[in-house]
Amino acid sequence: MFDRLKTWGLIASMLVMGAPAMAQEITWQIPTSVPEGSPFYVNFLERFADNVKSLTGGRVEIEPFGAGVLVPALKVYDGVKDGVIKAGHSTPSYLVNQDPINAIFAGFPGGMGPEPFITWIYEDGGKQALSDLRAKEGLKSLVVGIGSSEIMAHSNLPIHKAEDLKGLKYRTSGPWAEVMKEYFDAVPIVIPPGEIYTLLQRKGVDLIEWGPPSANLPEGFHDAAKYIIVPGVHQPTFLWEVVLKQETWDSVPDDLKPLIEQAADLTTMQGLLHFYSQDIKAMDIYRKGKNEIITLDPAFIAQLSDAGRDWITKKAEAQKADGKPEMAELLTKYMAFEKDWASESSYLIRNKD
Repeated sequence: MFDRLKTWGLIASMLVMGAPAMAQEITWQIPTSVPEGSPFYVNFLERFADNVKSLTGGRVEIEPFGAGVLVPALKVYDGVKDGVIKAGHSTPSYLVNQDPINAIFAGFPGGMGPEPFITWIYEDGGKQALSDLRAKEGLKSLVVGIGSSEIMAHSNLPIHKAEDLKGLKYRTSGPWAEVMKEYFDAVPIVIPPGEIYTLLQRKGVDLIEWGPPSANLPEGFHDAAKYIIVPGVHQPTFLWEVVLKQETWDSVPDDLKPLIEQAADLTTMQGLLHFYSQDIKAMDIYRKGKNEIITLDPAFIAQLSDAGRDWITKKAEAQKADGKPEMAELLTKYMAFEKDWASESSYLIRNKD
């Protein structure tokens, strides 16, 4: 995988340094589901735009737009399908209520962390499965972001056990919202990213989850709530993608398509490494600040993970009973890889205190 990353980097350098400038042929305005300037906007979408420009020698230009400028934050996929925009940048997490198979790509409690997930995506069929899913919707998918583990919550109240979640208003989305409601009697609140800080600060919710440590830091959630709950068992990793209508992709010259694909792959690898680096720095800031960091005990982590696996398994079984076996088939492959990784990855050195 990292040999591939090195190759992409060399390609980008050669194109920037040695290729003659060519006339711009394609311009895509791509809105995202997060505000302009947020880490997801910068680390995923802007990085993708820069990589596309480099690898195509300027023949393709991407103009990023923040949430709500061209389409509503949570309607990016719909905007592409309806032809309001040519391309959009968002996460499968916002599609789970429409089709629960998206939970496999969104990240779910009890699912794979960043290391096995990115390996499954690029080396063991995950990327192709997502591509096939989007093709059924008339869309082309370009994975442009896989993230590190998130912070489980910035909270106005301490959380130590399942009973502490009962009745709490929890800003979240995707699989975690379903698990919180069905298994722990919490009250999930789904709002656009740009509204999270104000709602937390005004205690319109008791706790929120959003992203990994370095993505949350500039949002100031640690200033709005005393407690930081870790680890991110609710979303061990996550995926963002750029989607286009298939006819938009088909109209791209054949020599540019692989370069745009390579730019997407390169963006994903660079973006994850950037999060790893910045998350360490962010956690250091949190620990030196006024917040109380609560690390959940292993038994509670296992309880949350078990609930997530039970939820997604039952969703897959329900889909299969309705004559839609695709989710169950994909989940079986996903969990088989997760099991293999867990049983055979002990040779890896992981630095811990």
